Amino acid sequence: MNWPEGITARPIDTGDVEAWAVLMAAKEKADQDGENFAAEDLAEAVNRPNVDLDRDSISLWADGRMVGYGQLHVPHTVVDVDRVRTEGTIDPEWRRRGLGTVLMRWLIQRAGDVHAVTHPQVPGLVGTGAASDNVSATSLFEGLGFKPERFFFDMRRPLDQPVPEASVADGLQLTGYDPAYEEALRLAHFEAFSDHWGWTPPEPETWRSRSIGSRAFRAGQSYLVLDGDTVAAYVNCYEWEADTEATGVRELYIGQVGTRRAYRGRGLARATIAKVLAEGAQAGYQRAGLGVDADNPTGALGLYENLGFTTHKKFTDYALPLPSDV
Repeated sequence: MNWPEGITARPIDTGDVEAWAVLMAAKEKADQDGENFAAEDLAEAVNRPNVDLDRDSISLWADGRMVGYGQLHVPHTVVDVDRVRTEGTIDPEWRRRGLGTVLMRWLIQRAGDVHAVTHPQVPGLVGTGAASDNVSATSLFEGLGFKPERFFFDMRRPLDQPVPEASVADGLQLTGYDPAYEEALRLAHFEAFSDHWGWTPPEPETWRSRSIGSRAFRAGQSYLVLDGDTVAAYVNCYEWEADTEATGVRELYIGQVGTRRAYRGRGLARATIAKVLAEGAQAGYQRAGLGVDADNPTGALGLYENLGFTTHKKFTDYALPLPSDV
């Protein structure tokens, strides 16, 4: 790949997280996507299982400063389509010089190489995303042939508002997160999300590192609905300290909400989220946040709106077909 003059490109290294955090802060200041990460958060991300920084990441440097990065997220298994997710950004001071286009071409090329080796027997897509009002990103993606594929809403709710009353059915128990149910929670999550768009089951250790093993996970604010030893429903919550520091607002982020198929239609998600909201307010959180697929098949959007959440920002997922053996 021919990088512009003055740019040095190499894989991300674990020692780059401080410079990476500075880049991400500059991105957030310009784009206002609601994402603030500390260097420790980024270090955790690059040290997750099955992350291959040498092959699937790139960092761009100028005068000793990280001015861009890109990373691929390669699925371990495939259900129907091999979606190779990508992420990246260019420092606002270095935008409008063509650097973003070169970066995306590198990501597309690398995604094609990965797909050809891992899952060429199924259709392949390279995916990326941006805020729907980010005109520059939209122009970049569409100029490279990407098409909008899915829409997501970032939703928020102040925690100083009354919480609707809700309870679980007789015979079921609403309780705080307990590590003893870790495997039961994983099984419930895999089943609950198996009919969601784009879902591919990660390896157990990868799932753990992204959820209950994350430094942002808040066990004390997460809840399970139990039917004996079975996790029937659950809500996993998170807090990013860097976000609180940057915004001055302590937000409790509802990262995963799920109900096993046999238990749907009983109001378990509603009751569990209501518990999260009430207890979150008591614990000193000022706001709850979450993200939702606009076309979620379980009716999640309506549930969240009924509980007082409103849309703060909209995001678009884009996809570009990859060559395959199909």
